[in-house]
Amino acid sequence: MILWLWLCWGFSTSAGQPDSELMARYLEEKLLADYSIMEQVARRVPRQAKFLQRLETRPRMSEFNVKSTIISRYAFTTVSCTMVNSGSEAREGVFEMQIPAAAFISNFTMSIGNKTYYGEVTGKEKKHSSDDKARHKKPPSPTDGRENGYETFKASVFIPRKMQARFLLHYEELLQRRLGKYEYTVSIRPQQLVGRLRVEVNILENSGIVSLEVPPLRNSKHKGNGKVEGDVSPPPSTVVGHTKTLAKVTFNPSVVEQTRIARNGILGDFIIRYDVNRELSIGDVQILNGYFVHYFAPTDLPPLPKNVVFVLDSSASMVGTKLKQTKEALFTILQDLRPEDHFNIIGFSNRIKVWQQDRLVPVTPNNIRDAKKYIHNMSPTGGTNINSALQTGAKLLNDYIAQNDIDARSVSLIIFLTDGRPTVGETHSSKILSNTKDAVRDKFCLFTIGIGNDVDHKLLERMALENCGMTRHFQEDEDAASHLKGFYDEIGTPLLSDIRVDYPEDNVEQVTQNFFPNYFNGSEIIIAGKLINHTTDSLHVEVTASNSKKYILLKTDVAIDLPSRNDIRGVPGLEDGKGDKNYIERAWSYLTIKELLNSRLKTDDNQEKDYLMEKAKSMALTYNFVTPFTVLKMREAGFHSEPPQEEFISPSTDGIGEKLQSLQGHKAPPGIRRQQDKQRIKISKTSADGDPHFVIDFPSSKFSVCFNIDGEPGDILRLVSDHKESGVTVNGQLIGAPAPPNGHKKHRTYFSTITILSNKPERSYLEITPKRIILDDGERLILSCDRSAVVRSSSLEVSISANSNITVTIRDTISFVILIHHYKKPAPYQKNHLGFYISNSKGLSSDSHGLLGQFLNHEVKLLQESLNTSRQQVGQNQTEALKPNPTNTLKVKGRLVPVVWKQRRIYNGQQEVDCWFAKNNADKLIDGSYKDYLASHPFDTGTSFGMINSR
Repeated sequence: MILWLWLCWGFSTSAGQPDSELMARYLEEKLLADYSIMEQVARRVPRQAKFLQRLETRPRMSEFNVKSTIISRYAFTTVSCTMVNSGSEAREGVFEMQIPAAAFISNFTMSIGNKTYYGEVTGKEKKHSSDDKARHKKPPSPTDGRENGYETFKASVFIPRKMQARFLLHYEELLQRRLGKYEYTVSIRPQQLVGRLRVEVNILENSGIVSLEVPPLRNSKHKGNGKVEGDVSPPPSTVVGHTKTLAKVTFNPSVVEQTRIARNGILGDFIIRYDVNRELSIGDVQILNGYFVHYFAPTDLPPLPKNVVFVLDSSASMVGTKLKQTKEALFTILQDLRPEDHFNIIGFSNRIKVWQQDRLVPVTPNNIRDAKKYIHNMSPTGGTNINSALQTGAKLLNDYIAQNDIDARSVSLIIFLTDGRPTVGETHSSKILSNTKDAVRDKFCLFTIGIGNDVDHKLLERMALENCGMTRHFQEDEDAASHLKGFYDEIGTPLLSDIRVDYPEDNVEQVTQNFFPNYFNGSEIIIAGKLINHTTDSLHVEVTASNSKKYILLKTDVAIDLPSRNDIRGVPGLEDGKGDKNYIERAWSYLTIKELLNSRLKTDDNQEKDYLMEKAKSMALTYNFVTPFTVLKMREAGFHSEPPQEEFISPSTDGIGEKLQSLQGHKAPPGIRRQQDKQRIKISKTSADGDPHFVIDFPSSKFSVCFNIDGEPGDILRLVSDHKESGVTVNGQLIGAPAPPNGHKKHRTYFSTITILSNKPERSYLEITPKRIILDDGERLILSCDRSAVVRSSSLEVSISANSNITVTIRDTISFVILIHHYKKPAPYQKNHLGFYISNSKGLSSDSHGLLGQFLNHEVKLLQESLNTSRQQVGQNQTEALKPNPTNTLKVKGRLVPVVWKQRRIYNGQQEVDCWFAKNNADKLIDGSYKDYLASHPFDTGTSFGMINSR
């Protein structure tokens, strides 16, 4: 029979006992020796060891081994523990392991002597017999773990004399990104010194691993952790090694090193934090054998304005440390509010006290100072009226949203903090929940925080879930101030709102949550699903979202690798012949079960509850997960069964491409891009492209004019200048390259950067290179050129066709198209560069200038000089007859410009243009000379021809 109990043990430090470190050294040698039962009986035991054995009233733990493999944020963990009973009678051995509350146990096996017991996941019945061999995690309670984020798994057996027991626990979890890092934690609390203690974590992230760190051991009770104030070094004996995509971290302390950390064997939490390479794009989409997972966490986005109401418990139970730490945290949080934010504070007990009646105030030094005074003067008194406090906060925020011309893209939220249960006013949880949902009306999100042991966890959790928020719980004896500040940091910087991720309905099914009200800086959005169209070779993905004043659309096609060679074999926790070895499928099942559990928690309909429970139970049984609706029962495998063996995976750099497919949007193989991404954009011939070659189209004259500009590398050419009237300026910067062999030029030049500036109706600029686009309209946004995207604001739209072109539309009357020229295997004289085309010039004034702009609203005349006749003006329909004549002339603003007939290819060579070519750097064709069109810097908005005015 398995019993559940708490055990703790440690060396005594009282006088007269041997030195603990000397004892530890001997114990280390003793435990590391081979300890077969016969050898234990025959061995002569020195006096100090006899003393230690007399202290022991339980089996000795000879080995504690944790091995984990993290593949694309999905972690498989195996814990192996061996206990030896060297006594003369049977003794009880307790295996105890704290695991993350978000994790699912997937297997448990134990062997006692020559008997082996294996765990079988079965559906939970309403009543359980008292003689179950083992139970899964004890129902969480405040003593279970830090921030209510851990639960304790325990198994107890009687170990016969001179025999050993071995425990093997497997669990899985999907790591969540918080504050810009994934955190993987292993609890090391064997409660005694261990002869062989080892933790090994292997990480495989095909996106690339960055910011890998191993902080000192963390102990929730802040004692016995050996941490020096300010120490940030890894625990002793920690070894960290990693390549771009692989990392291996080991922790292997000797008994002496364990003693220096904690003599009672409670070492603490071993933590690994890391992040992966990412950028503003469609995200990281991974596909394997009919399943996909999509990670979306863009960077380089400006924060959205916030409208936030802090609702703080000031009842009598908050007296002392809890209220003091709450105040400390709020002082710091207020200081972190941004100038564009608005806020208010409500204190509640049996009475509701609003700092600023009927309004939210802007963030100013005076308002922050007054808010701190208000918080400082809060005193604990009275009961806890949760219902009225939330109703007041919701009304305050709703009225502010309705009555004020707030930024349409701003994010509104309530942060609610309490340490207790409702004791005043409405006290029924179901009624408080329905009142809160009716008050919020999906207009904003509610985030809840509980402190201490008396808080109603389920109420706070459900309140947050029903109102698009999150919840956290902190222990009273912890550093609540830093935890509160950390939680605020998670939600204090919203970057996107109304995020929706779409996939073709005929290609996917059973997709997890794909709409998210907000995306906060440092977090991550995760979606997973099944592929149903097995004939397609790509998956189309679109992400739409709002960012401040801009609407963003990102899209791409991800290649689907149909062969099964991408299976990853030997993942810990997945035994051969049991289930699918597809880690992406398991991530999908993990997310789906979590969503079913949350949906069941939110609903009041009993029939729907039963349906969701059965669905979650069925999936948990399929994937062998222990959940609230399944239980782990122990079955005897047989008298002569083999002891449980550990199954691990050690990622290797060999053949990673064959083992794992992690295709991001820009890595999709050629030939699978959807047809809409290849669509031709309607543009005119007026352009500057190539080396650079300029083409001016005169539609009414039915001919084109072309010229070259032989500039110097680094020159910045003013292409369009209409800053005074339409507010638009376009500049292009040249980059140099060697001239082709046997050519007449000393070097080539191309456009490496196109800068587009607009100051009407509001100031903004675009800086475009072949790799990225920077959009700054008071808020800076960085976009990659290798991902399709659309960004739209009130007066500006930027549309990117991946690795092809960028269309910039200003006020719907001015459009430019920038072509992206990439060379797969460039010759020395070839450089990645840009081409600039004018698609719509209706919004440019008649006074616009620049190398291209000066011709947009002017016509030129074509003249012909014959050998036997005087000069005559040529009609528009005579152009074809004039091609052979080398003496044709253009008349431009009274200037005569000799021209010759040429053919030019534009738009990536897809279009051929017949044109009249002006030689000598367009001498006499353009106003002034080439040097008059040089800008001093990319943002030069020259107000008149030949003059410079910096923006």
